[in-house]
Amino acid sequence: MSIRAILPLVLIGTGMAAQAVELPAAIEDQDYRAINKDAVPLGRDLFYDPILSGNKSIACATCHHPRFATGDGVSLSFGDGGVGLGPDRVFDPDNKPEERIPRNAPALFNLGAHEFRVMFHDGRLEEDASFPGGIRTPLDSDMLQGFESVLSAQTMFPVLSRDEMAGSYGENDVAQAVRQGRITGDGGAWDILTKRVGDIPGYADLFVEVYDHVDTPDDITFADISNAIASFMEWEWRSDQSKFDAVLRGDEELAGAELRGMELFYGSANCASCHRGPFQTDHKFHAMGAPQIGPGKSATFETHYRDDGRFRVTGNESDRYAFRTPSLRNIAATGPYGHAGAHSDLAQFVSAHANPIVGLQNYDIASAILPAFDHEDATIMSDEAEVDAIAKAVSVVTIKLSPSDISDLVAFLQTLTDQNSIDGRLGVPATVPSGLPVP
Repeated sequence: MSIRAILPLVLIGTGMAAQAVELPAAIEDQDYRAINKDAVPLGRDLFYDPILSGNKSIACATCHHPRFATGDGVSLSFGDGGVGLGPDRVFDPDNKPEERIPRNAPALFNLGAHEFRVMFHDGRLEEDASFPGGIRTPLDSDMLQGFESVLSAQTMFPVLSRDEMAGSYGENDVAQAVRQGRITGDGGAWDILTKRVGDIPGYADLFVEVYDHVDTPDDITFADISNAIASFMEWEWRSDQSKFDAVLRGDEELAGAELRGMELFYGSANCASCHRGPFQTDHKFHAMGAPQIGPGKSATFETHYRDDGRFRVTGNESDRYAFRTPSLRNIAATGPYGHAGAHSDLAQFVSAHANPIVGLQNYDIASAILPAFDHEDATIMSDEAEVDAIAKAVSVVTIKLSPSDISDLVAFLQTLTDQNSIDGRLGVPATVPSGLPVP
């Protein structure tokens, strides 16, 4: 009988205290989209190639590197204008970034699974059959032609962001096109980037080999670039071989702190009410009182440092300060935690998550990992009214956890680590076709 035919049950405790805990079904191949494997090596080169940034200085991998479990190991990093990787990344004094990237770089595990239909901390990109191309996005619908998935479509955002990859107006042709609102069409930002790639013989040849509709470099589209990168990410960072996966398959059992943590997670701690299913996420949005540090996610010319989260997408007051429930796969390796990466310690984050209001009120920015900047970061955490507004929006019930409970939960969360998936199937290339430095 297929494991899909039953709900896995684990007997927790002994004697009168024994109880059956319902666990998610084991992950199977059918949970993932089919991958164009011919595009994977091409996508890997593009993912690690700075050619897609305005100043040719930053790649996708700069903020999503396997060395940091597909993140960057810091709370809020520098995109364009930064030098180095992870906690060692510093601003370039000759090309100083205007501000930090306002949100923490999310991990990239299992994004090829069918259920991952929402992208970004605020879900501003989402599968929606009622929209042209089947994707809802803040960009015009005519931009969505040719993208094979919502994961592919998300690639179009970082290359258009001043602080992430595009750079500042006046520094390069891509940034100028973005500032002028020229995204698609001849001379648009995507067209400029696509021609850059097509002008490199190594890439041109690969696109002709991989995609039937590409006969010459002029046939390459930005969607082709995005589709290749998505194919690589889906292949490289599938994560379903952790210790917990072995438990779900019936091949292993937990004991001690790991077992107690699993009982709490799927029992009285109520973690699974939001972190449900095989990937431990409901893909919904919740106001959890996460501390807000850094510049905040604001519209151009806004002067506040607030991040309104899902509210920025829906305009519904009930969504203010709500952020997407992240998957917990490889959670022990993917800190710092929260939409702004305010907590670098997992146990500390679990404690604050269980009692969000107290955690918010007692927050110390020393808990973050922030590369040095040469000016003091503005933050709304010093504004009592702003902190109170975040606290009032909290939508969950406080869970009482003892220090030993927190330790047990962390022990269980560590069973979600799949080191092979962190390392990746192909790994980091030694070189890329552009000849630019690989992060």
